[in-house]
Amino acid sequence: MTSVADAVVPGQRLGHIQEYNAGEGTYAHQDFLYASVVGIKKVTIADNEIPTMSVQRENTQSAIPDINAIVTCKVVRVNPRFAAVNIMVVDGKPCTDDFQGIIRVQDVRATEKDKVKIYNSFRPGDIVRAQVISLGDARSYYLSTAANELGVIFGTSVAGGSLIPISWQEMQCTKTKVIELRKCAKPM
Repeated sequence: MTSVADAVVPGQRLGHIQEYNAGEGTYAHQDFLYASVVGIKKVTIADNEIPTMSVQRENTQSAIPDINAIVTCKVVRVNPRFAAVNIMVVDGKPCTDDFQGIIRVQDVRATEKDKVKIYNSFRPGDIVRAQVISLGDARSYYLSTAANELGVIFGTSVAGGSLIPISWQEMQCTKTKVIELRKCAKPM
């Protein structure tokens, strides 16, 4: 049985290249292995060799978002009223089908809703943990990041470096040390 920790999304760091060989569904970049697909992390050990890390897509039925489900999604575009996302993981299970979601401006934070600016909370390419609050319309699910543990979990800065959270609404570039605004998820 696989755990939630075994589910990975594209761009997620899996390990150091000195500890693992890159297998199917992974790639090496600057001394680290990263997932290139949504799937389950697997480690294969061979005799007297470095273990091989791979990411395998599940062949079972796709996970389907339901109300109150925690989803991991990727921001594809933003406008002043909402951020449009593609849902990749539902309750730790990778999606094989495409599901779209919307994080509306009023669903970003639990407090000070009138001060929220979508562009200061999310940017295209960000990986976000959110909760399904409604099945929405025919095109997309309505999502919320109002809880402390919900928000941006991975982002890339304008300079191309990874972002690390430094407060609940700021992330810092690992390359340039420039601070960018985001609605950060509290680490679980």
